[in-house]
Order: sequence, then structure tokens, then C-alpha cells
Amino acid sequence: MNEHPSPVRFAARRPPPPIAMLAELTHRCPLACPYCSNPLELSRASEELSTEEWIDVFRQAADLGVLHVHLSGGEPASRRDLVALTRAASGFGLYTNLITSGVGLTEARIIELSEAGLDHLQLSIQGVTPDKADLVGGYAGGYARKIAVAGWTHAAGIPLTVNAVCHKQNMDEIEDMVGLAIELGARRIEIATVQFHGWAERNRAALMPTRAQVEATTAFVNEARKRLAGTLVIDYVPADHHSRYPKACMGGWGRTGLNVNPAGRVLPCHAAETIPGLTFDNVRATPLAEIWLEGAAFNAYRGDDWMQEPCRSCERKHIDFGGCRCQAMALAGDAAATDPVCIRSSLHASLAAAAEEDGEAEPGPFVYRGR
Repeated sequence: MNEHPSPVRFAARRPPPPIAMLAELTHRCPLACPYCSNPLELSRASEELSTEEWIDVFRQAADLGVLHVHLSGGEPASRRDLVALTRAASGFGLYTNLITSGVGLTEARIIELSEAGLDHLQLSIQGVTPDKADLVGGYAGGYARKIAVAGWTHAAGIPLTVNAVCHKQNMDEIEDMVGLAIELGARRIEIATVQFHGWAERNRAALMPTRAQVEATTAFVNEARKRLAGTLVIDYVPADHHSRYPKACMGGWGRTGLNVNPAGRVLPCHAAETIPGLTFDNVRATPLAEIWLEGAAFNAYRGDDWMQEPCRSCERKHIDFGGCRCQAMALAGDAAATDPVCIRSSLHASLAAAAEEDGEAEPGPFVYRGR
């Protein structure tokens, strides 16, 4: 495995400010989704940043030039200070987006969040029926609460996005999910195919879609975008393992966004801690701007000097930036390798074959997080 690139070479290349920050307020969550992308080792409640510490992070983010803050988790509604945190972030001029399962929210709390300046709410759905949704989420009554939360959000005048994580067991329901999003008054739906990091890797055979499902979903999305233009915006995250080229993960490493986890560690992406050898600074000890500009983890894969062949001489290197570094680590054993999703990777054929096999496998029962 190659050594991690030195951050020194990037010292003269001052990166632009990050556009967005994902604030993982907590890893606590009442759901047990079998595709949970949070780390396998979750931060404990006792490690979480305090209200005052999070407010200072928001202040620093605004000073750094961040425009959007995504309040996430786990389930951010597990934080009793969610309204206070929203009010503080909004007060610093940050566009606030709450990413939630809906569980833990009440009508009164939605009204409080609106009054605190919440700009947007993103609500996850796991299926279009109570039985399917509650089975996937591993939480009885979750679907009913989500529908109620959508109604309260719409009534409060908060713009709503529906996040529909799709996989083998619900991908044939995508058209119904789009219909549900419209019925709920959503302005946007994100159709996000499961990414096989974290807990999803333990449920590959139960979650990996077939190639036929992926092709049908892609065709439907292309048609629905035209048909529903002006009614519903459709974002689509296609299935990596059935693709020819990787996505530009995070818009490129250390280019547009950063994550702060519940314990205050600042990450270039959600799964960055799966890459051994990287050192992550903590906002409890180091200013956020210094971490963004000079942090070793952020500078490790900025630019293209770190790239190996075939990425180094590829005409796509400033389009997809070599793909996902965490996926390269997981599948190639080297975070500087070409993402095996790419057809130019020597590992692509074996990745595609494994995806075909898992996609066609009879899905067994889910292995739920924490159970």
C-alpha cells in the first residue's frame, strides 16, 4: 500500500471555503436500518459535543464561509437541544437543513423548529406501506410517524425533501415512492441507492439490486424528471456496483464539504475513519478553519498529485476525482487506488461479477444494527 501523501505540497494551494457542513449531532437513533452508513463503532452519548460547543462550531463554520449546515445523526431529534441548535445556526446566517427519520418529532416541536429558523427538512422513508417501511427500519410505528411529520412540516411552511433509500427489496416501488412524495407535498425527492459502507456491507445479498432493477430505475428517473418538471425535483444516486464510472464522491476530497462527528472529529467525508493512517483533528482542540486549510486528513487526497495510474493520466480525473477513497480502501486495500467501480480499474470485473451474484441471490432476513 502506498504511503499517504504529504499535506505539505498543498500548503501553497489555499482551498476555497467549504460550501456545506454535515453536523452529526448524535449517533443515537431509534431505527436499526440494515444499511446504516454510520460507523460500526458509534460515538457514545457521553462523548457528544455540548450545546455550547456545537454553537461555537456553527459560528466558526459561518466565519469560514460555509453556507449550508445539515443537522444530522443518527437521529438529530434525539438531542433535546435541537431547537436551540437550529436557532443558533440560523442566527449565524447558515441555511439549516434537518435530516431526520421523523421519529422523535412532534407537531409542537416542528412549530418550534420553524420559529427557530429551520429552512428545510429532509425526511427518510423506507417504503410506501407501513409493513415494508417498518420492516426495513426495524421500528414499529415508524411509517405512521413519518407521514404525520410530513404533514406537520407542510403545515408549518417548511420545504420538504423525501429521501428514499432504495435497494433490492424496494426498488420496484420507486414510482410509488415518487407518488407518495408528491402526495406529502415534497418539493424534492432523493432516490438514493444503498451505498455499501458500514452496516450495508453485512446485508449485501439482502440489499444489492439486480442490474435489471437498476436499469429500470434509471429509465424511470429520466422519464419522471421530464414529466414532473416544475412539480418535483428528482435527485438520483445510482448503484455504484452496477456502474461503469464512479461518482465524484463528496464533489472531490476536501473540495466542497466537511463533516463534524458527534465527538467533534472533523472528517473530509462520512466514512473517512475507515482509512487507516489518517489523523483527524478535533474542534475541541483546533479551530475549524485551521482543520479545513491545514488538516493532514483534508490534504491527503486534495488535488491530483496523490493519484496513481490509470487515474493520473485519465481525462476524467477532474470529473470524478478517482472516485471514492473509502471505497478504494475497502475494495482495493489502498485508499489511493482507482475506485474499483471504474471500468479502468483492474478490479472492476470482479466487483461487477460479485454485484451480479449478490443481486440475483435470494434475500435472507436483515441483520439489523444493534440487534
